[in-house]
Amino acid sequence: MIGLVTGSQVAFWLLAPVMILAAIGMVLVRKAVHSALLLATVMVCLAVQYAAQDAPFLFAVQIIVYTGAILMLFLFVLMLVGVDASDSLVETIRGQRLLAGVAFLGFGILLLFAVGNAIYGNPTGLAAAQPDGNPHGIAQLLFGKYVFAFEVTSALLITAAMGAMMLAHRERLSKKRTQRDHAEERIRKYAEQGIHPGPLPTPGVLARHNAVDTPALLPDGSIAPTSVSRVLQARGTVFSEEAERADIEEVRELDQGELYPPEAESTDTTGFGQEEQK
Repeated sequence: MIGLVTGSQVAFWLLAPVMILAAIGMVLVRKAVHSALLLATVMVCLAVQYAAQDAPFLFAVQIIVYTGAILMLFLFVLMLVGVDASDSLVETIRGQRLLAGVAFLGFGILLLFAVGNAIYGNPTGLAAAQPDGNPHGIAQLLFGKYVFAFEVTSALLITAAMGAMMLAHRERLSKKRTQRDHAEERIRKYAEQGIHPGPLPTPGVLARHNAVDTPALLPDGSIAPTSVSRVLQARGTVFSEEAERADIEEVRELDQGELYPPEAESTDTTGFGQEEQK
C-alpha cells in the first residue's frame, strides 16, 4: 500500500528546491544586498521546515533571531562598509587558504556522518526524544547537556560584537575642523585644481527628469557626473547618458522652429465704444 503524504513531506519537496536555488544564487550574485535577500529566503524556508516538523520553538527562533536579528546585522555591516567598496584580493593572513581548506574538509566529513546517521541509524522519533514538548526538550539540551558549549557560544558572540564596535570606532587624532577651515580648503582646491567651491549640482537640473538618478546638465548641455550619488553609480541604476542625450535631441527636434509663439491677432482697442457713444 502507498503511504499517505504528510505535510512535512509536502513542505520539504516544495521548499527544498527554493532553498537550494537561493543558496546557489547567494554565492553567485555580485551585489551584497541581493545576497543578503537570498539568505533571508533560505532562512524563512528553513523556518517553515521547522514548523512542518512540529518544532514551534525552532520556528520562532529562526524567524525572530536569525531572520530578524542576524540578517539585520548583515545589512548593517553592508551599510557600514559601503556597497561601492571594492573587494581586496590581497591575502593579509598567511595560511588562511590552507585553514579554509581544512575547515571545508572537516565540514564535509561531519555532513557525511550526519547524513549517514539519518539514513542508516535508528531514529527514536520526535515523540520519544521530546515527550514533554519541543521547548522543554530544547531547554534540557541547552542548559543541561550542552550548557558549556552554549555559554562559550554566547561569549563568542559578545566578543564579536565588541570587536565590531572597536573596529568601527575612530578616535579623533586631530583638531576638529571648523566651517572656516572647510571654506579655505574649498578656495584652495579651486585655485590649485580648479574644483568648483560651490555645492554639487542637484540631480535633474536642466534635464527632462528631476529624479535622483538622473544626471544634471551643465549650461553647455554636457552631463554633470558629480550630480548623482556614488552609491547609485556603484549600483548601476543611474539614468544612462545615451538615454539623456536622446531626450535632449528629441526636445531640440520638437522645439525646432517653435522657439517663438505665433503672433497673436491685433488687439488694438482704438475707437472701442465710439459707435455706442454716437
